[in-house]
Amino acid sequence: MMNNKLAIHKPSKQASLINPIALAYIGDAVYELLVRQYLLSQPNHKSHHMHKAAISYVSAKAQRSMLERLLPHLTEEEQDIVKRGRNTKSGAPPKNADMIDYRHATALECLIGYLYVDERIERITELFRVGLGEDTNEE
Repeated sequence: MMNNKLAIHKPSKQASLINPIALAYIGDAVYELLVRQYLLSQPNHKSHHMHKAAISYVSAKAQRSMLERLLPHLTEEEQDIVKRGRNTKSGAPPKNADMIDYRHATALECLIGYLYVDERIERITELFRVGLGEDTNEE
C-alpha cells in the first residue's frame, strides 16, 4: 500500500468499517483538493475564474455526472462503496441541489473518502482523470 504523507493522523478504524457519511466528509475535502489542483494546472489563474470553474466541478449535479462517467470503470468493491454512500441517510440536500443529485454526490465523496483512508491515492488519481475525460492509457 502507498504511504500517504498527508495522512498524518490515521483513522481509528479500517476504511470498510467507517460510516459512509464520515467517508464522504473526508472525500469531499479530497475531491475539492483534486479539483483545485486541476484548475491550478490550467492557464487561467485568476481567482474569480478558478472559483467559478471549481463550482462547476463540485456541485451536486457535477459530482453526479462525474460518478456516472466513473461507474463503468469501478471494481465490484468500489461499486459496493458507492451504493453504501448513495443509500445512507445524509440529511436534506442544500437548497440548490435535488435529492437524487445530492445522494449521488455523497456516493462519489464516499468512494473518494474510502480510497483516501485506505491509502489508494493512485486509484483516486486514475479515477479522477477518467472522470475528467483524460486518456489514462497514454501514461
